[in-house]
Amino acid sequence: MPTFLIVPTGVYVGRTSACLGLIRALDLVGIRAGFMKPFAQTELNADGDRKDRSSLLISKTLKRPILPAIEQSVVERMLGDGQLDELLEQIMSMKNESRQGCDVLIVEGMVPTSESSYAPQLNAALAQSLDANIIILTSVDVNHLQGLAERLDLAAQAFGGTGSSRVLGYILNRVKGVTAEALENPAALANLQKQITQALKPVTNDITDHFQLIGLVPYDSALNATRTLDVAQVLSATMINEGDASRRRVKQVVLGARAVDHMLKDLTSNTLLVTPGDRADILIAASLATMNGVPLAGVVLTDGDVPDDKVHQFCNSAYKSGLPVLSVKSNVLETMKRIDQMSNEIPVDDSERAEQVMATVARHLDINWLRQHFAAQRSERLSPSAFRYELVKKAKALTKRIVLPEGAEPRTVQAAVICQNRGIAHCVLLAKREDVEAVALARGIILPEDLEIIEPERIRTRYNAPMVELRKGKLTTQLADAQLQDTVVLGTMMLALGEVDGLVSGAIHTTANTVRPAFQLIKTAPNSSLVSSIFFMLLPDQVVVYGDCAINPDPTAIELAEIAIQSADSAASFGIEPRVAMISYSTGESGTGSDVDKVREATRIAQERRPDLMIDGPLQYDAAAIESVGRQKAPDSQVAGRATVFVFPDLNTGNTTYKAVQRSANVVSVGPMLQGLNKPVNDLSRGALVEDIVYTIALTAIQAAG
Repeated sequence: MPTFLIVPTGVYVGRTSACLGLIRALDLVGIRAGFMKPFAQTELNADGDRKDRSSLLISKTLKRPILPAIEQSVVERMLGDGQLDELLEQIMSMKNESRQGCDVLIVEGMVPTSESSYAPQLNAALAQSLDANIIILTSVDVNHLQGLAERLDLAAQAFGGTGSSRVLGYILNRVKGVTAEALENPAALANLQKQITQALKPVTNDITDHFQLIGLVPYDSALNATRTLDVAQVLSATMINEGDASRRRVKQVVLGARAVDHMLKDLTSNTLLVTPGDRADILIAASLATMNGVPLAGVVLTDGDVPDDKVHQFCNSAYKSGLPVLSVKSNVLETMKRIDQMSNEIPVDDSERAEQVMATVARHLDINWLRQHFAAQRSERLSPSAFRYELVKKAKALTKRIVLPEGAEPRTVQAAVICQNRGIAHCVLLAKREDVEAVALARGIILPEDLEIIEPERIRTRYNAPMVELRKGKLTTQLADAQLQDTVVLGTMMLALGEVDGLVSGAIHTTANTVRPAFQLIKTAPNSSLVSSIFFMLLPDQVVVYGDCAINPDPTAIELAEIAIQSADSAASFGIEPRVAMISYSTGESGTGSDVDKVREATRIAQERRPDLMIDGPLQYDAAAIESVGRQKAPDSQVAGRATVFVFPDLNTGNTTYKAVQRSANVVSVGPMLQGLNKPVNDLSRGALVEDIVYTIALTAIQAAG
């Protein structure tokens, strides 16, 4: 198994984030990477916590067990006693356990510090013992490239220098002086890579073609945005109102000591106000900003002073909407200093931030280089990260126009901006411009110039006559006018007339609100007799499809066969090899009864209509999903134990199963995606995150391409 040692040149180069990003990037190309951190370095943690947390963070983020690192005191004792060989034997044992079920192994090396000057020698012994290739990790400011060559060369010397075949290349992490947007411009990226290569040549003469720049990851202050809850813990604060402290992020800390009218410009999204506890006027101003839709990170009241109950009663509506309010005994200056000195480490329970960091690093690594150097046998599975990566990649190549009827809903606005900036789709927001701009201002969002905002009042009348024509005999002009007041209906009419390529709704509407206009105005595709739905279930190691969990209450055998075929074709179009399991309470011929007979007949019809597909049933869920059970219950089946598409016999079973898996296993589900319509309309969960909306927009764009 190939092993790769990540060697950091210094303390603040982001070792854990780089390892997470590398693991995610490998997952994108179908390679499962194991992780091992052999040695703890506890002196690097802040906040008085000397535990090494990176292994635990990676374990929680990847949702798989990671062996704990050997404590630094143990390492130093064994080195002092001349027990290097024994120490390396322990490492080999760790390697054998860490690589189980993986294609490659990523190993985090030690960082040289004043307390671990032995790190280069130990890294060299580690590389030799593990037979590992070397990737050097460092950071840089692109406006000050001097010194980069010396750092890389010094780190490489322990492994034979940059000319050694063992030393493959380097990752520049937390790069300052360049934005993520600039790096997504191929010309700008190529120019910067050329500058870096030129900067290396005068000092490091033995750099050869194999020593490559593997990744260039920009510094992003947003990725260092800690939660208000973390600030509270560092300050040992008392929670006057916890609110959304576990979800709100601190991107800016402002001292609230001036008059309120001079502070209004500071009342912006993700701002944490630190103010003397007797400044009730600041707390009231923050509450008013909150009630106007500004998601402040919170308010910290200092000096142990707390406003009286009348003030809290006045602020109660803001408290209920999530404004965190903390109280500390320290004064303003001491409090500001303690916040400024907080560690940038990601807390082990902050999975959202860890996921953002991992995705950002992965996006800026050279995927083609990884494919070439991390050659491994790919598995049949499509991982969640690979699924999302392929969604975005395919959508960007299509540039479809997607209408978003909930145009002023904050998550929808943010998702539209992301899609527009990344080229995932051309989004059309149905809303008053002033409402969208107010949302953007409150949330600190910059609206792209080419983001299209259409005010419904200005266009409604032109869809009246076409809508009456589409529903001839069922709708009058007056009824059409009334229904077009609903932006979902209006957006569906835009789709019906070919003015947009797809529609995404549901963040604040029910599924019925979203799909009913589609049934009435878009109707079924020529080769479909019904509309059904699927969910993409993002299991920890694989993406599978569940259908139908949202539309058809009790399909007949013929309808169930069509749902199976539709679901298989949808899976294939999104890169999932369809192996279709027709789910029932019985496997094979063992059970009897009308319900299992329906599944058996549906399987026969589907196999007859589409002999090119792998379809089997009836299968119990465990026989379909678990290889060992499948071999026992259906040994001759091509699907049992390997199913990627699960077709449930009725809506009761499908919806219950999807929600049970989603909630009990903490699985992300994307959908429901409607299939069988003439044009794509897709629903959102009302609890959808911004990321969920982005991926649903990408999914809709791909559907629109046919």
